Amino acid sequence: MKKIILASGSPRRKELLAQIGLEFEVIVSDAEEVMTSTYPGEVVKELSGCKAMAVTLTLNEDQKDAVVIGADTVVAQDDRILGKPKDEEDAFQMLHMLQGQTHQVYTGVTLISGEKKVSFYEKSDVSVYPMTDDEIWEYIHTGEPMDKAGAYAIQGGCVIYIKEIRGEYSNVVGLPVARLYQELSRMESNEQSADSE
Repeated sequence: MKKIILASGSPRRKELLAQIGLEFEVIVSDAEEVMTSTYPGEVVKELSGCKAMAVTLTLNEDQKDAVVIGADTVVAQDDRILGKPKDEEDAFQMLHMLQGQTHQVYTGVTLISGEKKVSFYEKSDVSVYPMTDDEIWEYIHTGEPMDKAGAYAIQGGCVIYIKEIRGEYSNVVGLPVARLYQELSRMESNEQSADSE
């Protein structure tokens, strides 16, 4: 497989890529996040594209044949995007909205390899058990929600409140690795077919 560059500093995305046995380099994107859409699925595709393109433009000659992976994840309740909380009160409002309900997690991924570009998103439905105000505050005081979209980490302390996931688990963590692997394999086989023609 071609050299892979992950355009993200997210520890969770790095863990997920390593988990499926891919070797990769990390170059953190400094792209300005510009959204022209309001639908969560299109938003994450746009933002992942911005990140991947920003890193692609910085590549040197040795890196030109690499595949750059950009990714962006949002939590949405009734198509309303919940970003990272501004403060503890904001985190409380988000978690209070999500508890006892089913919400969606969208992760957009963009792959850029030379002139080729593939963008897609995956959606997972996440159902949360009811939480009391005390339980919400107890979780907030761990500090974990403060840098997470939707104010929770499914792979952290919030796991005890997750009732059900419909869709790819790794998508909720931040990178739909099964779909990503399929797209990388397709991209590679298409390039090999083109080379042999």
